[in-house]
Amino acid sequence: MPELPEVEITARVLDRALRGSEIESALAPGINALKTFAPPLSALEGDRIAVVRRRGKHLIVETADGLALLIHLMSAGRLQLYDKRAGPRDRTSRLLLRIAGAPERELRLREFGSKQAAWVKLLRAAELEQDEALATLGPEAWPDPPPLKELLAAPRPLHTVLRDQRVISGIGRSWVDEILWHARLSPYKRGADLDAAEADALRRAMVETLGAAIDHYERVVSLPIPDKLPMPLLVHRHEGERCPRCATTLRAVHFEDYVIAYCSTCQTEGRVLKDRRMSRLLR
Repeated sequence: MPELPEVEITARVLDRALRGSEIESALAPGINALKTFAPPLSALEGDRIAVVRRRGKHLIVETADGLALLIHLMSAGRLQLYDKRAGPRDRTSRLLLRIAGAPERELRLREFGSKQAAWVKLLRAAELEQDEALATLGPEAWPDPPPLKELLAAPRPLHTVLRDQRVISGIGRSWVDEILWHARLSPYKRGADLDAAEADALRRAMVETLGAAIDHYERVVSLPIPDKLPMPLLVHRHEGERCPRCATTLRAVHFEDYVIAYCSTCQTEGRVLKDRRMSRLLR
């Protein structure tokens, strides 16, 4: 799933390319993706794009006439700008925002796979923050999150609570591993057990890790935005490799639909966390 750095760079690149552009038409080939009916998509015709921005993991396209497209990519969605329009055989498109002028540019929400979970809402910009998708979000994880000791003071593991968008927004399974590694904290340490120094270290790691990822994307990402961004990950997806800091072999805990990656030397005082996958094999 695209997380804060990936959504942020998508918003920045598209904003630079589209700000001030006139919308010729808006279509929703993936009818299940469109979650609102008033105002209709046709209300966008002739309007101009004022800004493309991010809130949490959501993309927002605001127009000069006070409308806003609220978009969530979910796990397999991508928002990309094309210099040609989708053909009749394109089955991945969920939303087509056709841009007036030449070349015939098209902002296209595409989704890969069969789940069709990505969604779009067309709202009045003044009503955005009241929509339940945004109203329930916690504060932003970047660039200036609040102090974390009280925010995370729950009897839940850090790996879980940091991914809870109602607590703090923008972090998912990839970047939580990186942040906890940078902070030298166990993924299973409970938020309520953080002392003041650990909470400060975690906040610094959050800001620096996400900020460095965005800086990396600014250097390497331009139009056309690739389907798979070159994620600068050091720990996540690197199970079995050496820790970049201490050279210990990186380990992982496998769950049904995600993996926790960590360094036992840097994060768990040498303890190897129980892997559910191995537990099942040993029964």
